[in-house]
Amino acid sequence: MQVNDIEQYLREVFPQENAMDYDNVGLIAGNRDKVVSAIVVSLDLTGKAIEFAKECGANLIVTHHPIIFGGIKALTMDDYVGKTLVELVKSGISVISCHTNLDLTDEFGNLAIADKLEANEPKACEGVVCGVVYELEEPTTLKEYCALVTKSLNASGVITINNPQNKVKKVFIQGGAFDEDSVEGVMKNGVDTVISGEIKHHICVGLEQMGINTIIAGHSATEQAYLPKMANLLSEKFSGINITVNYNNEVSSIL
Repeated sequence: MQVNDIEQYLREVFPQENAMDYDNVGLIAGNRDKVVSAIVVSLDLTGKAIEFAKECGANLIVTHHPIIFGGIKALTMDDYVGKTLVELVKSGISVISCHTNLDLTDEFGNLAIADKLEANEPKACEGVVCGVVYELEEPTTLKEYCALVTKSLNASGVITINNPQNKVKKVFIQGGAFDEDSVEGVMKNGVDTVISGEIKHHICVGLEQMGINTIIAGHSATEQAYLPKMANLLSEKFSGINITVNYNNEVSSIL
């Protein structure tokens, strides 16, 4: 199985035409004709991720975030992008990224977060490009739900500007960073609580004025939930290849 075979399959599951204009997805660096020995699935391409790949005997890393967004005018050891890419090439490791083309596929993005929170029948949120909504079987307080989010997502903590005694009943999830264009859809769906990795303060204040709580759980914490689903997807398709999940630069699972 070659790098190109993995990339083509991921193109089928996460069409590259679905990616945002600013994004950079697909094969970011490496040799598409190289036979894949093993794969590391990681949120980001970092020096530690490369070291883990070498320890696992992997010559392909599949990431969510691409290390290259815009053009590169120089490749030197003067910055982390150049340093990481130089190490990648020296190690003979390729990297494929599935970013906003994955974000817009709720099954592998927002539904993965909902699964971690044991959400009851989560579904796509009408009027919102990216995000899922669900209702709790029994309402709870914001303080209690913040504790559940922290534990379920293995977050270092969460941030909210709202009264901890506010009610939580109908929840909207959007992993990574909250899109301000989603506000109208959130309101129309009667959501009382929004969970995301990042939410700008002025949006939190505006939502509060409309009776909607916000829980900021951390970009990484929300999107780490994507990794096992990606690993399982690749494992089912390419059963003869070892897949290692790299959580926060710690090897935690080998499939």
